[in-house]
Amino acid sequence: MKIKNKLLYFLILLSFSIPLNVFAYSNYIIPGGETIGIEVNSKGVLVVGFYKVNNSYIGRSAGFEIGDKIIKLNNTSVDNISSMVDIINNMTTDTVEFSVLRGSSEKNISLNLTEDSDGVLKTGLYVKDSINGIGTLTYIDPESHIFGALGHEIIEKTTAEKFEIKDGIIFGANVVAIEKSSNGNAGQKTARYDKTKVFGTITENEISGIFGTYTDSLNGKEKLEVGTAKDAKEGKATIKTVLKDDKVEDFDINIIKVDNSSDTKNILFEVVDTRLLEEAGGIVQGMSGSPIIQDNKIIGAVTHVIVNDTTRGYGIFITSMLKEGEK
Repeated sequence: MKIKNKLLYFLILLSFSIPLNVFAYSNYIIPGGETIGIEVNSKGVLVVGFYKVNNSYIGRSAGFEIGDKIIKLNNTSVDNISSMVDIINNMTTDTVEFSVLRGSSEKNISLNLTEDSDGVLKTGLYVKDSINGIGTLTYIDPESHIFGALGHEIIEKTTAEKFEIKDGIIFGANVVAIEKSSNGNAGQKTARYDKTKVFGTITENEISGIFGTYTDSLNGKEKLEVGTAKDAKEGKATIKTVLKDDKVEDFDINIIKVDNSSDTKNILFEVVDTRLLEEAGGIVQGMSGSPIIQDNKIIGAVTHVIVNDTTRGYGIFITSMLKEGEK
């Protein structure tokens, strides 16, 4: 009898030693809908193209490839274009030793700067160290002040790969025009930036969105219950987004299908709101991140427009975003 009791006690101890994934996001969060300006800075300086110097692509010939991340010049670390230019301007030789990341491997490339017809030394490289754009704020957790936006990752257009970020900010943006969507052509929001109004700092760029810390005031912002994947169902719902200035409005949609098997395309919906169809043609670029509300719960966020039928789009479950934001 004593042996059995000891065995049972040992098994109970083992059961508590198994790690559990516990997420601390709140059951009630603040829905977004606001159009936000987004600026993210890269880890290193990204090579996005080449140009000719004296009729020769000197950067490509030296061994650079599009997508290389420049991390050092002459063994000095660089993380932006300004620091790279400073090093080059203070050199006493025309040969630069670059260290680049190509995938997970570090490579060394020697480049001889070439003087163009105007006497200016050139690298032959088009480079980028940041991306600016607009999107939609999805939620703010009132307890942790973690925010999520976009519902998908930021992609660098030239490389068509996820932009590896060092940091970034979200800030004010007022919608000044809507280029209407039509089948075969996704429209877009045009916004005026206001970088004097910084709302938060970005720390993550992941498949389910961008995340960070919201630093502006939360006073007066309503909260909604978090809806799980089981709460999402076919039928009536709304999205929150901006069509003009900074006014967040609700627009009617109809959820056609709920898919638990996808990582990001969980909710297939169609726009049924007459005004949204007339003014925007359905979903446009810049609406990514717009919260999806059903039965007074926030269940997801708009992520994609279906280009061949711009009245339809996809959304991601809000719980997928909340879990990523808590990591």
